[in-house]
Amino acid sequence: MASDGNEIVLIDLPSRDPRKTWSYNPWKTRLLLNFKGLPYKTEWVEYPNLRPRLEPNITPPPADDPYTSPTIQLPSGEYIMDSWAIADYIEASYPSPPLHLKSEYLTRLRTILTDLMTPLRAVFVPLVPKRILTEESIPYFVRTRTEDLDGIDLEIWAKEKGGDSAWQQAEPHFKQVTAMLKENEGRYFMGETVSYVDFVWAANLLFFRRIGEDVFQKALEISGDGKAHEELLEGVKVWAERDDH
Repeated sequence: MASDGNEIVLIDLPSRDPRKTWSYNPWKTRLLLNFKGLPYKTEWVEYPNLRPRLEPNITPPPADDPYTSPTIQLPSGEYIMDSWAIADYIEASYPSPPLHLKSEYLTRLRTILTDLMTPLRAVFVPLVPKRILTEESIPYFVRTRTEDLDGIDLEIWAKEKGGDSAWQQAEPHFKQVTAMLKENEGRYFMGETVSYVDFVWAANLLFFRRIGEDVFQKALEISGDGKAHEELLEGVKVWAERDDH
């Protein structure tokens, strides 16, 4: 799909019907594009088609073949891959309204997210093909994630490493995020000022909700204050409404 005029193309991963954004990294980019008010359209690309779609346009190839979504195609024809690189470019090119990319909260959240999401992979990765992916993407997703686990079946991994044990490992890190979110008066990390850190965390919450209400409610339960996270989602709701085109 070619870019048209001043329109950005957002390459996103489709879900089964009703087709909507689901993965947390594309969510980050969609939220910031909506926040900036930039004209864009969505190109839905299935997992096995990402490499053939992006390889001719992104050189040299990234290490370990991670051709990923989100990627954006600019009106100039240039491609930018990775949500963090996209945020840097968009902020530099369209500085208003500001994303506050140098906020200490963003730095702190990025550090916490690795510890928080790593144990939860055993919860959400096995559920993605069950609950979200289309038939076209399921075989690719299962094969590549099984390879990442050195051949361990996803269902076995979920039983051994997921469940309550995974949530218990993630709980102190969730509570760290909650404490950060409550440091200032207001629903956002920076109080009444919305910034990219809000979109980064909201993207994870929206991802949990898309996997299933059971996963989302469990996340709120271990957070220490689910209301604070629900208020954040309410605060970014206007930028999360466009999720299917």
